Amino acid sequence: MHIYLMQHGACLPKELDPQQPLSPVGREQIEKSAAILKNLGLRFGVILASPKTRSMETAQIVAKAVGYPAKNIVCSDAIKPMADAKKTTDLILQYEDAESVFIAGHLPSLNNLASYLLLQDVPPTLHFGIENGGIMRISLEAQHRRGALDWLLPPRFLNLMR
Repeated sequence: MHIYLMQHGACLPKELDPQQPLSPVGREQIEKSAAILKNLGLRFGVILASPKTRSMETAQIVAKAVGYPAKNIVCSDAIKPMADAKKTTDLILQYEDAESVFIAGHLPSLNNLASYLLLQDVPPTLHFGIENGGIMRISLEAQHRRGALDWLLPPRFLNLMR
């Protein structure tokens, strides 16, 4: 199973909008990254997002780009910014029949999840350069809950792939 992790795009500050939706810059970041995902031919068995507006918007943009039905996006507290990596892994494994799972999430939980999947360490000991609109792929051996890092592409590298 392949796990794709993407941090939501840049969002508006709480002072402007307490819901913190994607900013125009953040929307553009995700649209560019989503177009690359489409060009790479990526398809997802399930798309997971947190209930936060910026995460759901990110998931919806990616879903539209890759032809995934937006109504099938799974919204879960297990994807929130401070989510426990074990709980997030439990959620992912509910979809172990899917070849690929896309997560539109937040820091620090994406970093913590990646570290947990690679090392099964809590607290996390690995730190990744996860950026808004970048994407990481981890191959997960569901039976042993152990992953291998396939790649990490920050937005600046994704943009070179256009």
